[in-house]
Amino acid sequence: MARKKIQVDDKWYVLATFAHPEEQPQVLKHDETFAMFDRFGDIAALAPGQEGLYHNDTRYLSHQELTIDGARPLFLGSFAEEAGSLLAIDLMNPDVTVGDRLVLPKGTLHIFRAKLLWDGACYEHLRINHHGQDSATVRVEITFEADFVDLFEIRGMQRERHGSRLPPEVTPDELVLPYQGLDGLRRRTRVRFDPRPHRIDANRALFELLLDAGSELHLYCTVACECEGEPLPEVRSYAAALHASRTGRRQQDRTRCRVDTSNPLVNLWLERSVSDLAMLTTELPTGPYPFAGVPWYSTTFGRDGILTAMEYIWVDPSLARGVLAHLAATQSTETDPARDAEPGKILHEARASEMARTREIPFGRYYGTVDATPLFLVLAAAYWRRTADEAFLRRIWPNLLAALQWIDSCGDVDGDGFVEYVRKSRDGLTQQGWKDSQDSVFHADGVLADAPIALCEVQGYVYQGKQMLAEVAQALGDGALAHRLATEARSLKARFQERFWCEPLGAYALALDGDKRQCQVLSSNVGHCLWSGIAAPEHAQRIVDSLMGPAFFSGWGVRTIAEGEPRYNPMSYHNGSIWPHDNALAAAGMARYGRTEDAMRLMGALFEASLHFDLHRLPELFCGFKRRGSGGPTLYPVACAPQAWAAAAPFALLQACLGLDWCAASRELKLRTPRLPAFIDWLRIEQLGSPGASCDLLLQRHERSVGVEVLRKDAGVRVSVVA
Repeated sequence: MARKKIQVDDKWYVLATFAHPEEQPQVLKHDETFAMFDRFGDIAALAPGQEGLYHNDTRYLSHQELTIDGARPLFLGSFAEEAGSLLAIDLMNPDVTVGDRLVLPKGTLHIFRAKLLWDGACYEHLRINHHGQDSATVRVEITFEADFVDLFEIRGMQRERHGSRLPPEVTPDELVLPYQGLDGLRRRTRVRFDPRPHRIDANRALFELLLDAGSELHLYCTVACECEGEPLPEVRSYAAALHASRTGRRQQDRTRCRVDTSNPLVNLWLERSVSDLAMLTTELPTGPYPFAGVPWYSTTFGRDGILTAMEYIWVDPSLARGVLAHLAATQSTETDPARDAEPGKILHEARASEMARTREIPFGRYYGTVDATPLFLVLAAAYWRRTADEAFLRRIWPNLLAALQWIDSCGDVDGDGFVEYVRKSRDGLTQQGWKDSQDSVFHADGVLADAPIALCEVQGYVYQGKQMLAEVAQALGDGALAHRLATEARSLKARFQERFWCEPLGAYALALDGDKRQCQVLSSNVGHCLWSGIAAPEHAQRIVDSLMGPAFFSGWGVRTIAEGEPRYNPMSYHNGSIWPHDNALAAAGMARYGRTEDAMRLMGALFEASLHFDLHRLPELFCGFKRRGSGGPTLYPVACAPQAWAAAAPFALLQACLGLDWCAASRELKLRTPRLPAFIDWLRIEQLGSPGASCDLLLQRHERSVGVEVLRKDAGVRVSVVA
């Protein structure tokens, strides 16, 4: 079907040109492959939707449908497990008639349908149980189509030319759908069946089954995604793939600490977060990396990976190590304006689809982000504090020094001591902070700010990175660097107060524009200034009061832009919506300045919001409408779900409420004024500090405090509660 050409101002805007079905898609992911199915396990072909089987941002399966005697089965139920790599669905046959005669009453057949993603292939198992009294002949048919559309086309981009879909290749037990891309690579969707179908053609397989009363029959179908230049998927049996999946999940579970609470709904919330993070995490040659989100951002993002790892670092620091290793390995070493790359700069995103390889989009390896580089320093220092992994820090030390050099040179475009951004590439991102919509940085009259733009939170990240890295440098024996970084951090904090504080707002300005004029807009970015510690104590209290006031706080969380600002829109992507990770960082900042009660209020709002979302899953964002009675929050129609930094947000919120700080070098756990929200009576943490020396804690909520009981601790571990 031809796509209508649509012109929008923001080239990377995700179009929402049609209404989605009422149900949420069922999402599976493993490494570079993800899939979105309807609740039946099918991929619908009736609307130009997002559903499909994708590998490296290319859709390898655009339609799949299961029918029984020509009719769709009746849905009974479904659930996902194995960290989001397995979908299990229960179906039954509808009433089957021949003429006016009922030959197979509904519910005679139970069809169990399981779909598993593993190593670039989707494995399907159909188990059919006959519960009738008489034998039955049943026709099972599965139809397929592969359009090899690039994910950016699904997002709304139009292409002038496409590659060629080649003639299907059909054998008695296999169907291959090939495609020759404009990038010179041939991609194939290979569909294999066991047992052989009775008939197979270019887009369907047919099984004629004779079922005795009480019998059980198994059918298997494997869809492999193949691309020239990549290793072929190691296609194995369904049972072998399932065993490999479960073994991998058990290994992940052994390495992290575990959290349990008195509230079963909180436990479901936390378990969903753990499962989603496991699903989104891809094992790269450099280690585990949380891909940002499904469907639009299922790849490596620098900023997203760093903040996800920061939120989760007290639970499992291996994620932080994997992120740091990959970003060090992909750090820019050259100046390339077409990719907004400069020496020392940290990656924004990397893609391997056809459009990325043909440079139709600039994101093959793209560096247009202003904040990933200072945040790289923050995560490295946080990883050191959590693990005392000196060997790894020394390994990436040259990368950290290169990042510092970028901050002090290329990052400071006009030499005023603040880090700014201005797009160098023709097609890259106009806005290069975490709010990267084209219209996200503006003045009090609504006019968009001119570059170079210095965002308030980015100065906080630089301050935080230098301050924290100074401690690491001291520990590693470089006292001179430690002194220089600490001095630079103090100087930056002082200059920040002078240039960014806006007394009429009672907050820091969103940004300074190219003429060094303040963008006097109330934005949630100031919450990140609390998190980084760059906010002056005398200003912090006013900022918290503002963030928790009615213009910002909707009842479900803090909006990205305060109600009443010129571009405020609760249905926008960045100008009035609510982002869980944004709220988690604000909560951590509030607790830093002694406002733990407000941090608990944010945690409570997001927990209650999660009760209204499918699977208790916090999405990338949701609308900023005011909380109304017993109704739930309003979904944003094209939000990623799951999204990594949203999935990790509950753990950052919990850490903020507990004031939890683990120092591996001294084997000391500190809880600074710990509090638990009213919906958690007790909380148990096991293996806190692992890998390495660890302890188990039981925390009991009291009206104005928390009782802490040490259930177990390794030799040398100290636990202290600091008021």
